[in-house]
Amino acid sequence: VQLVESGGGLVQPGGSLRLSCVDSRALFSFRAMAWYRQTPGKERVLVASTNRGVTSYLDSVKGRFTISRDNAKNTLYLQMNSLKPEDTAVYYCNNLGPNNVWGQGTQVTVSS
Repeated sequence: VQLVESGGGLVQPGGSLRLSCVDSRALFSFRAMAWYRQTPGKERVLVASTNRGVTSYLDSVKGRFTISRDNAKNTLYLQMNSLKPEDTAVYYCNNLGPNNVWGQGTQVTVSS
């Protein structure tokens, strides 16, 4: 298994979660990485990315989510604060750009 996401769960609106993704593929530190999310019946959406120290976010998560990485651990993180019901989705990490292989994702459910 090359991509393992974790850290999801059920949280109340306004709560926080920290997602982690271990990427066992080669050259992790050289690759632009991203978090995506998907809800049933809809396409996967880019949520946040990090590329050579430059981060970018989906407008709806700006100021609430923070993407970071630890290259020594081949791990990508997504700190999610002030969660809203509309953040409910399966979250995936992968390279920024087209990808053919995906991990199992981690379910995030925001509900009271």
